[in-house]
Amino acid sequence: MATLESLGLVGTIAEGDVVPVDSESGGSEDEEKAATTLDEKIEKVRQKRKLQEREAKQVKVKDEDAEADDDQTKKEHEDCSRDEEDVESEYSLDDESIFTKADKVKVKEKKRSKKGEVGAESFFEDASQYDDNLSFQDMNLSRPLLKQPTPIQKACIPVGLLGKDICACAATGTGKTAAFILPVLERLIYKPRQAPITRVLVLVPTRELGIQVHSVTKQLAQFSSVTTCLAVGGLDVKTQEAALRSGPDILIATPGRLIDHLHNCPSFHLSSVEVLILDEADRMLDEYFEEQMKEIIRLCSHHRQTMLFSATMTEEVKDLASVSLKNPVRIFVNSNTDVAPFLRQEFIRIRPNREGDREAIVTALLTRTFQDHVMLFTQTKKQAHRMHILLGLMGLRVGELHGNLSQTQRLESLRRFKDEQIDILVATDVAARGLDIEGVKTVINFTMPNTIKHYVHRVGRTARAGKAGRSVSLVGEEERKMLKEIVKTAKTPVKARILPQDVILKFREKIENLEKDIYAVLCLEREEREMQQSEAQINKAKKQLETGKKEAGSESLERSWFQTREERKKEKLAKALQEFDLALRGKKKRKKFVQDTQKKGQMTPEERSQFEILKSQMYAERLAKRNRRAKRARALPEEEPAAAPAGAKKKKKLSVFDEELTNTSRKALKQYRAGPSFEDRKRLGITQRRKGGNFKSKSRYKRK
Repeated sequence: MATLESLGLVGTIAEGDVVPVDSESGGSEDEEKAATTLDEKIEKVRQKRKLQEREAKQVKVKDEDAEADDDQTKKEHEDCSRDEEDVESEYSLDDESIFTKADKVKVKEKKRSKKGEVGAESFFEDASQYDDNLSFQDMNLSRPLLKQPTPIQKACIPVGLLGKDICACAATGTGKTAAFILPVLERLIYKPRQAPITRVLVLVPTRELGIQVHSVTKQLAQFSSVTTCLAVGGLDVKTQEAALRSGPDILIATPGRLIDHLHNCPSFHLSSVEVLILDEADRMLDEYFEEQMKEIIRLCSHHRQTMLFSATMTEEVKDLASVSLKNPVRIFVNSNTDVAPFLRQEFIRIRPNREGDREAIVTALLTRTFQDHVMLFTQTKKQAHRMHILLGLMGLRVGELHGNLSQTQRLESLRRFKDEQIDILVATDVAARGLDIEGVKTVINFTMPNTIKHYVHRVGRTARAGKAGRSVSLVGEEERKMLKEIVKTAKTPVKARILPQDVILKFREKIENLEKDIYAVLCLEREEREMQQSEAQINKAKKQLETGKKEAGSESLERSWFQTREERKKEKLAKALQEFDLALRGKKKRKKFVQDTQKKGQMTPEERSQFEILKSQMYAERLAKRNRRAKRARALPEEEPAAAPAGAKKKKKLSVFDEELTNTSRKALKQYRAGPSFEDRKRLGITQRRKGGNFKSKSRYKRK
């Protein structure tokens, strides 16, 4: 809650949160407590385990030597007190050799690519070439906005100031936010508004990215009179409605919350929007925001400037560009699959029968090699939560970030990681887009992500803005195809990291010993969650009794939406059936695997890793089926193939018959209707007979 207040935001109470009864105890204290509850549970279980180990050691010492019991107990107490302060003392002296063993790192061989690069699209006016010596002083920008520009900023800002539509694609971490905010601010500063209306709309896919863009915009506009507003989910609706009524110059929003305000805030509309910016457009379309995006574009003013920014360019983004852009300028500074130039990529191979070693390998990396400023990405929220508990029990300072947390908890985790209160942030792909977290040294992938596009975004959390960084990815046999493509497109040597087998076995043994503690933490969480739900229901019932059913009903009126409830239900059902059909059709082995794991309840390390990979495969299959569909006819043309090299084989020349048959030009049709000319008749040896007017050949018909 302190994070929200520092940003000037007001949080909402989630469904599962406890509603306070006493007026003295505010909601902020409960939320702050909820944010640290898991760490408290982990510490409680750790202390309990240490106490049990201490008692066991004391009993063992008493049995061996009763006379030296007092002296030995004092030494044990001193050693245990030191253990609590130092993380490395969690392990015995026998394990020191394990920690000092170095990993082997060797260069991964790179295969040459045979295919040529794809040419530029004729739909766009290409402006990818820019003046490398260009500075902000040469761009006619105001003095408060000046700074050394990045390549995407050098290419985009001059075009944006001209008011042209832009379709820009650049690698993550290259400064796309400033590339579209600076031209907008320049436009607003030198063309002041006549009335309090919203003139600029910025759409982002996630809440965290929206908060970050809002913070950057406020910093850039702090010396001007430009006003900004943030409308994302998880924050107070009434506060946002009050801010929208005042007519802010720039509105940063997520699609769902924006449509909510458009249909439930009568005085708010988008007819006065002069600039529409779509940031991370491919992610918004990945998250099934397609219908919502169409609705927002329909409600915007037709006479507007549109800027579409993305780190990757997909078929869905091209469709969106053809609908929303008019005569756009194409700016592709980097390839869609380019990683940061100073990123060191490392991969750890997982053998087919060793899938259960993933947790042990990650734990060994975080304990021995990469101990701070690390982001660990997992495929599922459940695995992220488990890794948080496991690493916490190992004595590491950990936080988590995924969709199961409330907005307050997500912001609190980000704040603690930025302020270096925690060393490791375990996250799902919700943190893989657009977030600029300063000082991230290492990114670790528990499993390879769904596609190379997702991989580029994950590893883009490090090596940002010209800094160096490292990524370490665990690659199984089913993920090696993606690894080959990454090695093929890499501009710097890719390394293969090999951990000693005895190190992996030692950490796997430690994890097996901690399984009981992990289960104890999960039980404590479940009990607390049930208590919170019960208290929330009791408080709700008390409130209804005090205020009356009518007043309680009037406060919780349903908010309208651009789709009816039945349409939303049908859309969700269609997508769910499609995903189910794509994932499990003809896949008896997968279906049996899911059923067996549900019956067991407690999965083995191998099954947990297999489930993570299964999620990626299901997504890849859905994507492959979408790509196999017939492409929609659109204004945006397909990419033209590259020009053939000079030594390429020439096409075989068509015969006269083929040429005349396939020539459908206006001139050819006119000649066909009029009949062959005198030269054609002479060339083909055809004479015209007076009787009947038919054409006959000399060789077959003789004159009489």
